[in-house]
Amino acid sequence: MAEERSGPQALDSIVSDSDRPPQATVAPGQKRTMEFVVEDRLVTDVGGSIGVRVLSTPGMIGMMERNSALLAYENLPDGKATVGFEVCVKHVAAAAEGATCSVHSRLNEVVDGRKLRFDVEVREGERTIGVGTHERRVIDVGVVKSA
Repeated sequence: MAEERSGPQALDSIVSDSDRPPQATVAPGQKRTMEFVVEDRLVTDVGGSIGVRVLSTPGMIGMMERNSALLAYENLPDGKATVGFEVCVKHVAAAAEGATCSVHSRLNEVVDGRKLRFDVEVREGERTIGVGTHERRVIDVGVVKSA
């Protein structure tokens, strides 16, 4: 998606409040996919030791978290958002700088209406680059802003 090419945008600039539901609609089975280009803050050359710039593990995890956060945000009412609290992933292949990858999030479980468990994956075409799980917690944004 073009929004990721120029750097991350605030979630509320991607999903307007008027497009968000009046009540939470997060449910197991929901999916979201987003394309991104391996560039800028997402790359590393491991301190010059590998001679090429590739998708970094922190960059890959960041894209997994962002896509999952957007999936949740699209299905939560105004005043609610999520924070990540657990990531368990394997980075299994390299993606070179300039490659177009896709990140996939699938909501597997909603616990107590506030704990969201996702399967996450990054792919370059048919190749799996990273795979794992990610958990997020629904929060009241007003409580965070006043803290």
